[in-house]
Amino acid sequence: MNTCLLVIDVQESFRRRPYFSDADLPTYLTAQNALIRAAQASGRPIVRIFHVDGPNIPENAFSIASGAVDPLDGLANFEAAATFHKSRHSALVGTGLETWLTQQGVQRIVVSGIRTEQCCETTTRHASDMGYTVDFVPEATLTFDMVQPDGRPLSAADIKSRTATVLKDRFANILNVAQAVEQLS
Repeated sequence: MNTCLLVIDVQESFRRRPYFSDADLPTYLTAQNALIRAAQASGRPIVRIFHVDGPNIPENAFSIASGAVDPLDGLANFEAAATFHKSRHSALVGTGLETWLTQQGVQRIVVSGIRTEQCCETTTRHASDMGYTVDFVPEATLTFDMVQPDGRPLSAADIKSRTATVLKDRFANILNVAQAVEQLS
């Protein structure tokens, strides 16, 4: 089965957001970079997705004019088989990614990137609904603490756990890094 690694929104833009925390960043980058190295070693395509949205002005961290729509510092260098810019949560909406995957004969995707519960989860659900086999690697996703509607804190670890729980066996295979590396090999 032709497999592709998606690296979603791993960009400097997030450092400019008030919620950004680098507390989990080293662990995340270790996992993300392991997937990149495995895909490179096996010749599997790696697709880079950047989130680009809002007014194209330097003050908007998710605009090209900001200079922050660049790979996150610490991300392993790789030559992307394709790069897409998205303005929605799913990397499959309005980007051309679906066409590219079809042209390449990709049937299985490995999802990684930033933010776990937003663009990574949404892309996973969308890809599954389109018939792709999806491997979701929570360790190779990054998110940040949030505040629930009732004011209680919700930790990044709890968000990742919840995301894995709702995706498991419905939309994706939940894999740890070692299992994902094996799939990519």
